[in-house]
Amino acid sequence: MPISPETRNLKRITDAMTEPLFQHHAEPDDRLANIHQLLLQHFGEQKPRDPWDPLSQFIYSLLSSRTKTETTYAVVRHLRERFGTWENLRDASLAEIENGIRDVTFPEQKAVQLKASLEAITERYGSLTLDWLARYRTEKIRSWLEQFPGVGPKTSAAVVNFSTLRRRALCIDSHHLRVTQRLGLTPRADAATTEERLMRIVPEAWDAAMLDEHHQLIKKLGQTLCTFADPKCRQCPLLKLCPYGKRQTSGEEGR
Repeated sequence: MPISPETRNLKRITDAMTEPLFQHHAEPDDRLANIHQLLLQHFGEQKPRDPWDPLSQFIYSLLSSRTKTETTYAVVRHLRERFGTWENLRDASLAEIENGIRDVTFPEQKAVQLKASLEAITERYGSLTLDWLARYRTEKIRSWLEQFPGVGPKTSAAVVNFSTLRRRALCIDSHHLRVTQRLGLTPRADAATTEERLMRIVPEAWDAAMLDEHHQLIKKLGQTLCTFADPKCRQCPLLKLCPYGKRQTSGEEGR
């Protein structure tokens, strides 16, 4: 016997009334937490960072693009010794600044960016400091920093996360991009999109220091095992989780 429209409507209403008021949420995404633990087991606990003030971190991060970490540290130490204060660095000529940072990549371009940024910071606040950023929300700080030439999401994340500001952010460098794409955590995308996707699955309990440690672990993996040209997938503690690694090693079983 056909069911009348009135009966169908009544059934829909009854079904809706009997559905649970609060739906069960999906299980939390624990992929980053698992990855973090595996990397800790492999590399060990990372040395806690001794955070710099925001301005010093800004200078370091601006100079660090496509430059090895030890080289950038050496350049920043040299700048401190040569100029004494960041005000003296700001007031130096472009030629002097370029000469002082000649060991980083693109020193000509970075000298212009650095001098312009230090002058703009002074004009904005009246003195050369970024300590005043602590009173603002993280998103506002990052948006303001990214107005400067040469400053993108990687640098702004480094300033808010690594410095004494100690805010929740994930610094996405070239190693982080490569590793997370190979793991299938993010699509091929820029640093801003990658950070946004990863922050969706970052455990809520992770504070700024945990995010910093995670960055350090991923960076170490990218530098030592998950390299661009010669990835050592068989040695990687994340092999069982990694679609790329499984493809790379799929033909090795019979060798």
